[in-house]
Amino acid sequence: MTPAGTSTRMPGALFVSDVHVKRPDCPRAELFTAFLGTLDGRNTTRLFLLGDIFDLWVADHRWFIDRYRRIIAELERLKREGVEIHYFEGNHDLHLRYFFGDRLGLLVHDGPYTLELGDRTVRLEHGDEMDPDDKGYLFLRWFLRTPPVRLLIRHLPGTLIARLGNRASRMSRAYVTANKSMTEEKAIATIHAHAKRVARQEQFDLIVSGHVHVRDDSVLREGDRSFRSVNLGSWFDAPCCFRIDDETAQFHELTNASFRQAVPRERRRAASR
Repeated sequence: MTPAGTSTRMPGALFVSDVHVKRPDCPRAELFTAFLGTLDGRNTTRLFLLGDIFDLWVADHRWFIDRYRRIIAELERLKREGVEIHYFEGNHDLHLRYFFGDRLGLLVHDGPYTLELGDRTVRLEHGDEMDPDDKGYLFLRWFLRTPPVRLLIRHLPGTLIARLGNRASRMSRAYVTANKSMTEEKAIATIHAHAKRVARQEQFDLIVSGHVHVRDDSVLREGDRSFRSVNLGSWFDAPCCFRIDDETAQFHELTNASFRQAVPRERRRAASR
């Protein structure tokens, strides 16, 4: 522990990805809301949402805002308490800047981002650009972010966007299952190959990603230096977050039972309204 009276201690920076909240009353939504409820400006300096937090979110349509108001309320509270929140676009949550950036004041990223956390240089990304051979997906990713498509998406009715998005999400999962299913070993090899590739282009001590639904924490070498590679996995089977503070950088398992004890009763009542 840092001795009393010093000011060098860095409160925790937390990393979460691939929660895939599908409905406001689904178990992952309840767990994620409870997780956010345990955080405040005293125990957390930064919160990094590394994409696919929602199974579908597009732009600033009222349909999504009304649907997930409890999660939004917790993010607004954390922002008021001084927590710096970064939200990275994934392949299920797109055009986030209009609502989460312009209206909530979160820091939104549509690609990789590197920053200093204490004495560590950390590269962050969703991870959907890991496989350079997946030309079809990389083209689709580019196409969905072109100005004409961005404009069209913002002006279509939210209910239509939700129907189209849910259908695209199901098709994407079918494609992944049929054509890109891989063993855990192959998935980790893909993560490591990408980490080494970008390590040849920039210096960092730690790279944190999501997208690939496999949890991994490895020390890799590239040339004459070593660095740490962390993939956050998903909340489908083993909900977790990764936390960095002065003393540790490690995974923490998340359970609803522990959160219900930790969240103040008045906050639980407010979040349920």
